[in-house]
Amino acid sequence: MLSINFPSLLTSSVHDIKNSLRVLRTLHAQLESIYQDKKHIEFKQLEFEANRMNNSLMQLLTLYKIDFAQYSLTIDEHSAAELLEDIVNQHSTLLSLGDIQLITECDSDLLCYCDSTLISNALCTLVNNAQRYCLSKVLLSATQEDDYVVFCIEDDSSGYPENLLTSDCKKLPELDMTTGNTGLGLFFAETVAQLHVQADKRGFIMTDNNSRFGGSRFKLYLP
Repeated sequence: MLSINFPSLLTSSVHDIKNSLRVLRTLHAQLESIYQDKKHIEFKQLEFEANRMNNSLMQLLTLYKIDFAQYSLTIDEHSAAELLEDIVNQHSTLLSLGDIQLITECDSDLLCYCDSTLISNALCTLVNNAQRYCLSKVLLSATQEDDYVVFCIEDDSSGYPENLLTSDCKKLPELDMTTGNTGLGLFFAETVAQLHVQADKRGFIMTDNNSRFGGSRFKLYLP
C-alpha cells in the first residue's frame, strides 16, 4: 500500500501554491502598469483575492510550524495605533471596491507586547471577513482592559453563525457548506493568542453578536 506523509505533502503543496501566487501577483502588477490609464475594478478585485489567498496560505504554514514546534515567537513592544494603521492600509484595496467604512479607535500612547506579524495577519483576516459580511461599516479598535490590551472588530452584519459562537475556539469548526466559512481565521487567532503569555496570563479570543452596530464582535486579548 502506498504510504503518504500528508504533513510533508501539505507543506510542499502550500509552498508550490505560494510560488504560483507570487507569479500571479507579478503578472497583475505588470498588467496594471500597461493599463494604468484604465483603473479596472477587476484589477483591484484580483489583487485583493490574491492577497487573501496568500494570507490563508501563510496561516496554514504558520499553524504547521507551531504544531511541530518549529515557530519562533518574536515578542516586542509595539504601538497598538500603528498596528491598526497598518491593517487599514492593507485593506485600502477592498475599501475602494465598495461603500464600506473602516473606522479605527485607539489611544496613540497604547502599547502592546506581541509578535506583530502574527497579530497583524490574524486581525487582517478577520477584518477582511467583517468587510465581506457587513452592510456598510466595520470598527477596529484597541483598548486597555485590566492587564490586557484588547483588539476589537465590530460590524453591522447579521452576526456570527451559531457554530462560530462556541466557547471552544481551540478546534477548527466544521465547514459551513451554505456560506463556505471555514472558521480558519478564528482558529488561527485563538492559536496566536494562546502563544502570548505573560506571568500567569495567556492570550485568548471571544466572539459574540454584541457589536455597537448590532452585528458580530470579535475580541483578541493580549496580556
